[in-house]
Amino acid sequence: MFKYPCPPRFLRALTGRGPAAVLTATLLGLTAAGAAWSATPTAAPASSTLRTCSVSDLYLSMGRKEGAAGSLYWPIRFTNTSTTGCALRGYPGVSALDTAHRQTGPATTRSGRSYGTVVLAPAHTASAVVRTTNGPVGGPCLGTGTYLRIYPPASRTATLVPAPWTICSGVFQVGPVNVQGAF
Repeated sequence: MFKYPCPPRFLRALTGRGPAAVLTATLLGLTAAGAAWSATPTAAPASSTLRTCSVSDLYLSMGRKEGAAGSLYWPIRFTNTSTTGCALRGYPGVSALDTAHRQTGPATTRSGRSYGTVVLAPAHTASAVVRTTNGPVGGPCLGTGTYLRIYPPASRTATLVPAPWTICSGVFQVGPVNVQGAF
């Protein structure tokens, strides 16, 4: 059974205003209904039934370093190695460590970018990008770390990833986990 996209009480309110008003209201209702039908559902409802990815679900690795506009960017890759989907939301915790596993400077600060929930199907990957300056631009560089200690979002367990990283000019930031590779 076809239902009007406009409620009958709304159509009754247009009675006496001419067929053009009724037709316009109906077309606007159809347009709004079409937009609702074609809208892509957000990941939030699906992720609310998924569990949060734990360290045991993930393989962490580093992508390719890239430099741009005086900054050095390096993606941290989170790959789901479990047999079921899981979700990540927010920022990872990251710090640089030396060969003796001592922290070589401050932990990352957050980039401030907005984020959503990332649903990772088995064998799929998302990333979070870390950033520092590309050399001493406004301050000295610290000693080069050997590892990055990474806490996935919402985790209290870290993973050590071999990654030579030098924090320069007091800048050490991380972006949220996302699938676009954005900082």
